[in-house]
Amino acid sequence: MARDQLERAHYSALAIAGDVLEAGFARDQAIARLAALQHGLVTRRQLRAIGLGEGAIATRVARAQLHRVHRGVYRVGHTAPLPLAREMAAVLACGDGAVLSHGAAAAAAWRLAPEGGSDVDVTVSSRGGRRHRPGIRTHRSTLAQGEVTRVQRIPVTSAARTLVDLAATAPPLVLERAVEEARRRGLVTTAALTRALDRAPARRGAAALRTLLRCEQGPALTRSAAEERLAELVRAAGLPPPDHNVRVGPYELDLVWRDARLAVEIDGFAYHSSRAAFERDRRRDAELAAAGWTVIRVTWRQLIEEPEAVIARLAGVLARAAAS
Repeated sequence: MARDQLERAHYSALAIAGDVLEAGFARDQAIARLAALQHGLVTRRQLRAIGLGEGAIATRVARAQLHRVHRGVYRVGHTAPLPLAREMAAVLACGDGAVLSHGAAAAAAWRLAPEGGSDVDVTVSSRGGRRHRPGIRTHRSTLAQGEVTRVQRIPVTSAARTLVDLAATAPPLVLERAVEEARRRGLVTTAALTRALDRAPARRGAAALRTLLRCEQGPALTRSAAEERLAELVRAAGLPPPDHNVRVGPYELDLVWRDARLAVEIDGFAYHSSRAAFERDRRRDAELAAAGWTVIRVTWRQLIEEPEAVIARLAGVLARAAAS
């Protein structure tokens, strides 16, 4: 059987049984094919579907050909886990319809957040699926068709739905960075996030994500308004006033303290909507740093929710410059 046929069928044990027998694979060949498509893993149900009885499964376990990961889920031929094997094992252990979700999806599948702990988050149907598995944190929810996709053959919540779920537990800065990274890589748009929120208005995390979207799109939070907001914070803190929109070499910088060689750039998601824009800004920062400048990037959300932290960063740089 062709690899793409196996790839389409490997989540259905009954489909596998018919396909591998029709293709004439020996049982051990079929096991190897399945494991190659599932990050080194097979399930008991799949083994039974390709013709292995309980005795044959037990024999392979005893001979260390199969290594139990979860009840009914085995690593084939080795004990060292492959990348994403832990996540795939959790999904397989939770049965048909289970998908990687929440922090696990954000970290492992979409690479939008750091690893969130030892347990793997999996969402199962509100009417089915298995639960109470060691090392697996299950969530019950009915997912719409557009909220489920596959990443490296693992069923996973869509990037937009993942961000809604992540918002329930992630600190604000982690959520902000995850949304920015998802946008930068073209995984989500504002419209997609809004649709995901509309589908789950009362879900944990929805309020936090809505707040983040309002902060970056607030009616008074234009780029010039953000610069003025920062200037007000600087005046209130008694720091030296900066110059605005200063050209340094080929670049125009938002706020500048010339004597301290300190520049502040106001970041908004709209300005990093492409990889080219992101790379351009990082190249500019590196060139300014090489010329002796310190560049601090401040987001609109930080100006609204963390003004004390922003001023503390600026004051630290200005104090070090004055002492040198």
